[in-house]
Amino acid sequence: MYAHLFQQTGTLVKLILRQERLKFFIWLFTLVVVTLAAAAAYPNVYTDEQSRLGYALTMKNPAMIAMLGPGYALEDYAAVGPILSTDMLIFTVIAVAVMNILFVVRSTRADEEDGQLELIRSLPVGRLSYLSASIITAFITNLLLALLIGFGLYALNIEGIDLAGSLLYGFNLGAMGLLFAVLTALFAQLAETSRGAMMLSFAALITAYLIRAVGDVSNETLSFISPLGWAVRTDVFVGNEWWPVLLSSAVAVVLIVVSLYLNSIRDLDAGFIPARKGREHASPFLQTLFGFTLRLQSVNIAAWGIGVLLLGAAFGAVMGDLETYFANMELLQAFFLAEGPDFSMAEQFIALLMAIMSLFCAIPAAMAVLKLRGEENKNRTEHFYSRAVSRTRLLAVYVLVAVLVSVIMQLLVAFGLWSASVAVMEDAISFETIFNAALVYLPALWIVISLAVFLLGVAPKAVGLVWFYLAYCFIVVYFGGLLDFPQWAKNLSVFELVPQIPLDDLTFKPLVMLTLGSLIITCLGFLGYNRRDITG
Repeated sequence: MYAHLFQQTGTLVKLILRQERLKFFIWLFTLVVVTLAAAAAYPNVYTDEQSRLGYALTMKNPAMIAMLGPGYALEDYAAVGPILSTDMLIFTVIAVAVMNILFVVRSTRADEEDGQLELIRSLPVGRLSYLSASIITAFITNLLLALLIGFGLYALNIEGIDLAGSLLYGFNLGAMGLLFAVLTALFAQLAETSRGAMMLSFAALITAYLIRAVGDVSNETLSFISPLGWAVRTDVFVGNEWWPVLLSSAVAVVLIVVSLYLNSIRDLDAGFIPARKGREHASPFLQTLFGFTLRLQSVNIAAWGIGVLLLGAAFGAVMGDLETYFANMELLQAFFLAEGPDFSMAEQFIALLMAIMSLFCAIPAAMAVLKLRGEENKNRTEHFYSRAVSRTRLLAVYVLVAVLVSVIMQLLVAFGLWSASVAVMEDAISFETIFNAALVYLPALWIVISLAVFLLGVAPKAVGLVWFYLAYCFIVVYFGGLLDFPQWAKNLSVFELVPQIPLDDLTFKPLVMLTLGSLIITCLGFLGYNRRDITG
């Protein structure tokens, strides 16, 4: 009876898989390799009962419970499996959720905005075929991820990581990914724009994390409202509870039905939540090229700014317990880069934290530049170039916005960390030290921006390599010491070339070299952008 609504769904699945194959490969490769590499390294870090007991005691800290989940009983940490689950699960779930959010927004609302869906609907396809194909593609991707991680963990043959627990770990990730995929599909029906659908999806993810964090610390019942609260209660490698996976899958099925129904009654290019109308007259600042560009990205900048500020404050709140809870934790000590006993645990923690937070701050900075690529693909740059606006000027404005974003994000991270740490530490680290530790990474962020400019100018179809490079930098910073990367591999990450304040002396030579390098790469990007053809 309803078969005509899904006509040619299989053909559209093949089309989407072909279009997104590179992105899927990069995401799956990164998630699987990082998970398996970390799992293989844990037995070399937790070599005896004392080190594992130290970790178990650490997880009794309310701040650690808020960040990672409730963990297990002390006696359950006798093997490596529960430690891996506690340390890696929640953040891997978040990474999988981000992958699915980005994919579904792109294959639903974004394709609708670009006119691709209208073109496809002009062919003999069903009304619900494209949305169904997107959901099926997400299902295939998450199933593949679950199988690769599940059997991959078991293949490592590590004590405490059995087949049942490995498959549960993998399918927990897959079920959470599918859940956020269909939740994003639902928001794509409610919102009128791809930006609105993405903001609602990420807001749901952040809300789920905060609800789980508060519930795990104060009221366990509250955690059951959050899907992330279900994910951390699978009791992987100990009790192996499958009900969270089944519950996530059941909720996903319900959301699929609701999304398909809303899609069937919704007009093309419309949403159930209408976009807010703008002002009748633009301000003088908005009428400038810089003001207009900044306004286009204001929501994205504000959302990332609030996120990094709260994240910095959350880590700052942990610093009061560092000396007590982390002193015997060998895993974190393997990460820390202190060169002697002259540095406190808090100082060592800041050195690592600022490197990781700078990587997060590089994301909105790169997005500010790559926004121009999106405008070009939608033929909107023609409105500028039909007037007295040069390519150099337009690209320079986007680069200026990106540099401004990098400075703002680093300042917000430093302020959040400093303000929270002052409240919880008796001997707090100085304002100057924390801000120097954050701002010293600006040249590394500018290298990332310059790489985005270079790809935008020389190879616009390959701009996605920026995210691949950032993922590599994260692996080097977070797992470089644990996985014993060779020095040349570490040096490929510009974040490794920055002096780590307060552990290292503030030397300007590497900062100047990175800044000059970013200027040279940016100039090459400008040359390429001025010479190549513009889409449209």
